This record gives sequence, C-alpha cells and structure tokens, in this order.
Amino acid sequence: MINKHKGRLFVISGPSGAGKSTLINDAIKSLKKFHVSVSVTTRPRRKNEIEGKKYRFITEEEFDSMINQSMLLEYAEYCGYKYGTPKMFVEKEIENGNNIILEIEVQGAMQVKKFMPEAYMIFIITPSMHVLKERLHKRNTEEPHIIEKRLVTANSELDYQKYYDCIIVNNDYNEALLNLRYILKMQAKNIKD
Repeated sequence: MINKHKGRLFVISGPSGAGKSTLINDAIKSLKKFHVSVSVTTRPRRKNEIEGKKYRFITEEEFDSMINQSMLLEYAEYCGYKYGTPKMFVEKEIENGNNIILEIEVQGAMQVKKFMPEAYMIFIITPSMHVLKERLHKRNTEEPHIIEKRLVTANSELDYQKYYDCIIVNNDYNEALLNLRYILKMQAKNIKD
C-alpha cells in the first residue's frame, strides 16, 4: 500500500553543548513517524558512540567520493572535520510518510534551506555562553582545546538564528522538551490527533 501522506523534513541546529541530541531523542520517543537521520563524518568516534546510530564514521576519501557522486543532501566542515547527510535516505523516508530530523550545524542547514525551502528549521540555544561552556566541560567528551574551538564556533553560529523558523532556549530541560515535542507535532504534515 502506498502512503499518500509524505513526511516533512526538520532541521535542528544550535551550538555544540546546547542539548540538541538529548532533546531530540526524548521528544521523538512519544511521536510516531519521526526518525533522526544518520550523518556521515570524518570525525573520530567518541568512546560512548555507536557506529551507525547517529553517525557513520568514514574516511576523507569516502566522504569526498560521496560529494563527487552527489550523494549528500548537505555537507560542511566543522571544527576540522567533515559532516554530511546522505540524500537517498532522507528522500526515501519522506516519500514513505516519515518525518526526518537532521541535527546539523548551520552551514549544512543553510544548504538544506536553499534546496528544500519547505524544511522546518529549529535552532536550540542555551541562555548564555557561560552556561554553554559549563555544559561542554561537564560532558567530558573533548579535550580543553577542542572545547575552546567549539565555543568560538558557537559565537558565529548564533548569528544564524534569524534564518530559522523557531528558536528554543534550553534553560529548563523539561520546558524545552515540551516545546520541541509540540513544535514537531504541530509542524508535521502527516500527524493527526
């Protein structure tokens, strides 16, 4: 049976440490027909990451080959590593009636906005750079020099908020979660109450 209701693409961005991944994972637990896209990256795998869950870890050569074959919906370099979204997965899932969430940085988000203007754009931030710095140190996943690099990048990312349809401030986690869940549900084209 062919699903006559297509899904919708959601793009979620924000500085590293803003809580995007946790919010997304908790928000979609209670929402049907939502999936998070698996990105490809040249970044080394962190100790707590599982291959193929959020990222596929590939070589520079494999990444460049995907670019040359137009296999990526978007791609960008972030803090010295390349990240991209495989196009075929996103198109297939939307066609099959699923809503797809891309958790990507602003460079990639602007590419998606240009080529898929119907995508709904959500930006997640912390209440201040001080809070962001504390969260990055607390999660203990990167060396201090990488954290500093991420903070510098975060400052420039904040300039892109104006291009997003919605901004969520992750000050109180439960409130941010309720807001994200509500927005996803209301903006999805294929969800009925």
